[in-house]
Amino acid sequence: MRIVSGIYKSRKIIAPKNLPVRPTTDMAKESLFNIINNNFYFDELIVLDLFAGTGNISYEFASRGTENITCVDQDYGCIKFINETAEGFKMPIQTIKSDVFKYLEKTTQQANIIFADPPYNFSDADFAKIPELVFQNDLLLEDGLLIVEHSKHTNLSQLKNYSYSKSYGGNVFSFFENPEI
Repeated sequence: MRIVSGIYKSRKIIAPKNLPVRPTTDMAKESLFNIINNNFYFDELIVLDLFAGTGNISYEFASRGTENITCVDQDYGCIKFINETAEGFKMPIQTIKSDVFKYLEKTTQQANIIFADPPYNFSDADFAKIPELVFQNDLLLEDGLLIVEHSKHTNLSQLKNYSYSKSYGGNVFSFFENPEI
């Protein structure tokens, strides 16, 4: 994987082969960040990266100037890799080793961008639980986005607060927003 843009543009990051991950492709990541770039100033964001895996998405935010990034993953190897990489690049990334659902039930930390990249083989009920907990616990700031990455075989459009989806090959990003008041 490589960092697409920002101060670490074109830097390659090689994750250990034994991590239980499926990093977002560079093409999909670049398209996603073009959408985010059109709606936000990176240096003003608070980012929560759920099911962080290799930290691929968080490195991209950090490279573009985001100073407040939290990664949550339950795998010790993933957390260790993210910590080592962030330290090596001097990136402002905090990590939390936790089951994401337990974290979402307990945290009060709000964010502008909540990115979730759960395993593609999650059940529909598990996918639905992500936006349910985010909105139930008021974790998304007013004009924020919850972005859930999933395969083209998963449809999240029926879920509450769903806004739209963008597809890139086999990857789909579904966007959720706070309801208009």
